[in-house]
Amino acid sequence: MAIKAITFDLWDTLIDDETDEPKRKAQGLRSKPDERRHLVWAALNAIEPIDMANVELAYATADAAFRTVWHDQHITWEIADRLRVVLSGLGRTLPDDVFARIVKEHEEMEVDIPPDTIVGAKNALEDLAGRYKLCIASDTIVSPGRCLRDLLEGHGLKQYFSGFAFSDEVGHSKPHKSMFESAARQMGCEIPEMMHIGDRDHNDVKGPQALGMKAILFIAKRAHDKDTTSAEAICSSHAGLPAAIDRVAGR
Repeated sequence: MAIKAITFDLWDTLIDDETDEPKRKAQGLRSKPDERRHLVWAALNAIEPIDMANVELAYATADAAFRTVWHDQHITWEIADRLRVVLSGLGRTLPDDVFARIVKEHEEMEVDIPPDTIVGAKNALEDLAGRYKLCIASDTIVSPGRCLRDLLEGHGLKQYFSGFAFSDEVGHSKPHKSMFESAARQMGCEIPEMMHIGDRDHNDVKGPQALGMKAILFIAKRAHDKDTTSAEAICSSHAGLPAAIDRVAGR
């Protein structure tokens, strides 16, 4: 089938993950992991004193459980669910309004101080949007799809996309078929008419290929899989991405 649409991973494909950390440091703020734990500790400690080490242990345990479910079941728990695991492990609860505030602060951390786009991303999307329909297909680790749309809007990228398949909204994460089914529905095409671009061979290459799609491994920020990938092409910059996509699409 002719390629009609392109799905994009978000983190380290369009958005340069962790480039918000130097910004936080320059403002005298804690790192994101430290701030998340501090938010939970401060809320609990205000009600009844608690040792930060206990909060850190409970948080680490919840993170480990999240990663296991993400990897094995292709589900990304929403941050509210992860925080309930933290509180359960501590044998503590929080008032509903306090819990809701902490959830919101977790979710919006990467919108309030956003990471940067990868160089050339906007130009590549503008070029590609003239020939293909575009859709985001991204796992949501802390920030939900609602916030990631805001992040894309803030960078002037949202306008190029006809659809958004975020794992918290779809109910599964890549490489689960439902992520790409959602993208296909939103763009009005068949799964084999789509090509996926991403930085992880297992999720972004072999997953889509198993569904009959073509895939390009994007290695501008993460090149761990370049020597073992089964991708139809490897691309190291957004400057070269439109031409690479056209070649793989046979244009």
